[in-house]
Amino acid sequence: MCQSAEALLPPRRYGLVIQSALRQDLGTLFTINDMKSSHRPLWHSLLSATTVTLMITSAHGQGSEKQETKGTSILAPGAKLEKLPGEYVFTEGPATDSHGNVYFTDQPNDRIVKWNAADGTVSDWLKPSGRANGLIFDRKGNLIACADEKNELWSIAPDKKVTALLKDFGGKLLNGPNDAWIRPDGGLYFSDPLYARDYWQRKPDMQQPGQYVYFLPKGASVPVPVVTDFKQPNGLIGTPDGKTLYIADIGAGKSYAYDIQKDGSLANKRLFCNSGSDGMTIDNEGNVYLTGRGVLVFDKTGKQIEQIPVAESWTGNVTFGGKNRDLLFITASKHIYGIQTRVKGVGSQ
Repeated sequence: MCQSAEALLPPRRYGLVIQSALRQDLGTLFTINDMKSSHRPLWHSLLSATTVTLMITSAHGQGSEKQETKGTSILAPGAKLEKLPGEYVFTEGPATDSHGNVYFTDQPNDRIVKWNAADGTVSDWLKPSGRANGLIFDRKGNLIACADEKNELWSIAPDKKVTALLKDFGGKLLNGPNDAWIRPDGGLYFSDPLYARDYWQRKPDMQQPGQYVYFLPKGASVPVPVVTDFKQPNGLIGTPDGKTLYIADIGAGKSYAYDIQKDGSLANKRLFCNSGSDGMTIDNEGNVYLTGRGVLVFDKTGKQIEQIPVAESWTGNVTFGGKNRDLLFITASKHIYGIQTRVKGVGSQ
């Protein structure tokens, strides 16, 4: 299990020192010290590789051997957090399409905004947007949105045609779908906490018996509650193989891991981390990213390995964007941020 998020790790140095000692009979030491990225714009530098490769030639004339060495940080050497363009009221719900473009929400302004991976510009993609919150792309390129205006779950086609996947449960409105994740077979998990909104036409009271996490099988129209014992569920993310689901109970300040069953039910609940989270993502090494006061990164065992401070009152969500999926894209209150990473994102979130 991870340590408490209150004990934040000190900032890591962004230089990289790699020392590789060859076999003792060679007695050779190779050192690469303080590798730093160039000062090109962040979106442009995403096109360059960030993996450090050592070319080691044997003293016995046996040719070259290419070895790839991983750094200890999830961040790229020399990476610094950069504010990306635009002014917003409150940013949330980032999701990445197949080209590395990131779509995110500015919920108070009732819009979905697109960040273009090719040139780093931003533009409104859909307005109004049903007060969309959490987003995720399915395999057909439809943007699944937690449409909070009427507490619905939407599918938005590439041509922006909207289809309501869910409008209620048990004849009553949902509390307010917040975050979603799609497993490999197309089944969808979503959290349904209660956050009363001033734009609601309904009463602000709890609509369902509790604040649950639901599973909606592919092609189904009725979801199934799969987590009913949380104080207030929020962010969730699954592993690319569809075997593990991480869910944050932000109300209790904890996050849990579950084994995903074929029928969509969840088994083997276990504490993953003594920290809740708003949004979540995962990288290609299985590290899990939590948000709130900046970004906290935990390895798959629940050990905190990184902390990325963000100078905003609240960090709402996070995903990986860019052509190579090595830009950690952060939505934080009135702004969006990016930082280059050594690791890469997987999936849409």
